[in-house]
Amino acid sequence: MKLENQLSIGLLTAIMLLAGCNEANSAAPAAQKSVTQQVISEESLGLRKTNLYTEADTTGDKTEYATSAAGESKKFARAFQDAPPMIPHSTEGMLPITIKNNACTGCHLPEVAKDMGATPIPPSHFTDFRPSESYAIKGVNTSSEKLAHISIKPKKALVGARFNCTQCHAPQSTGKLAVENTFKPEYSDPDGNKKSSWNGSRFTEYLNTLK
Repeated sequence: MKLENQLSIGLLTAIMLLAGCNEANSAAPAAQKSVTQQVISEESLGLRKTNLYTEADTTGDKTEYATSAAGESKKFARAFQDAPPMIPHSTEGMLPITIKNNACTGCHLPEVAKDMGATPIPPSHFTDFRPSESYAIKGVNTSSEKLAHISIKPKKALVGARFNCTQCHAPQSTGKLAVENTFKPEYSDPDGNKKSSWNGSRFTEYLNTLK
């Protein structure tokens, strides 16, 4: 009798387990369908909202660079305080800049800029902030007070880090953006949209190694 009861309980448990499995299996397609309905299309992932596997309909809007000759163009406002000015004129025939040829200096060197009606290259571009002397001196305290021979001072020629103008200054272009530009600049100086605050003594006032 006891054996029969045990068999009956075991059989009932097996039936309940099978029923539960069948119910779970029947619910699986519904769950999968729900997930499928929430899938985000690949076309909506990019800014272009087009098929990402073909370039047939993804041609970008043409961008236009300035065609005005140097000296005839209108200066652009700086994008933010101390931003490198954009190049407002055509750069055709001026690029690339090489170690033997920098067409920008023909108009923008301070000694000729006024006569050329160009913006003069600022003093910061003639100041070497990376002295060549070695800081690794054996047995010497390498604090700025003990390294008075290492100085940051103006030079007559453009320093190497500033020679390649287009590392920071780029030609301005116009064209339709894929997204709206809502950026609004704030300038710390009243004339910050056309002048840098990094000039005169301001860019060296905290340097102890200036000579």
